[in-house]
Amino acid sequence: MRVGYVYAHGGGAVSLTAAYERNPLSKYAADNDLVVFNVDYRIAPETRCPNNIKDFYEVIKHVHENAESLGIDPAKICIGGESGGGYICLGAMVLLAQNNNSNMVKLAIPQIPMTDDYCFSDPLVMTLEERKEHLMMRKIWKHYIAADWEEQKHDPHLFPGKSSDELLEKFPPTIMVEAEFDFYITEATRFAGRLRRAGRLLELVIIPGSPHGVAFIPGVKGCKLHWDVMDTIAREYIHGDF
Repeated sequence: MRVGYVYAHGGGAVSLTAAYERNPLSKYAADNDLVVFNVDYRIAPETRCPNNIKDFYEVIKHVHENAESLGIDPAKICIGGESGGGYICLGAMVLLAQNNNSNMVKLAIPQIPMTDDYCFSDPLVMTLEERKEHLMMRKIWKHYIAADWEEQKHDPHLFPGKSSDELLEKFPPTIMVEAEFDFYITEATRFAGRLRRAGRLLELVIIPGSPHGVAFIPGVKGCKLHWDVMDTIAREYIHGDF
């Protein structure tokens, strides 16, 4: 029986498809003996929160419930996602915790994830990268992803970073992967700190000198560093015991 890795592609939860990351995911699967389920979850604005995260959550459930026929060890199902897919992954972790079935997931690996409403804070306290992107992110969250902004702006389905401490304690074990010059770094690392206090964080990895999405910029030093980190995670955690 093999290890399953359920993955959500990037694109801010408003663009791209699973095909966008097919090639690097195929290599990652082959190099690390994984079965990757590259999920084409529905994107905004046609599909809004919480149905976007529910798509991913239902795939996790399907893989777990049908693990034997898929050739997957049900005790070795991991999940992950990058950027907007990192949000989808975190949102599914909220659903797993709320439904008391985080045991379906051995390990969660959100990467450079959209996490919280930090973009609505004072731009003067932001990093340069965050300041450059905060207006766009405000629009994406408020007018594209949210189904009803006023009703959802404090909802962890929309902003996983608003999960209560009690809910975080029910999250799957997590490795957070970030980039030094990512425009989500403050919200993601703050959330990692909360996961650590809740006893659910295994590692916080920050790729030095790297911008957002470096994993998909071939030839850049940070790209190799990212995939070296992911190979280490596969060897030490996905296939290992912790």
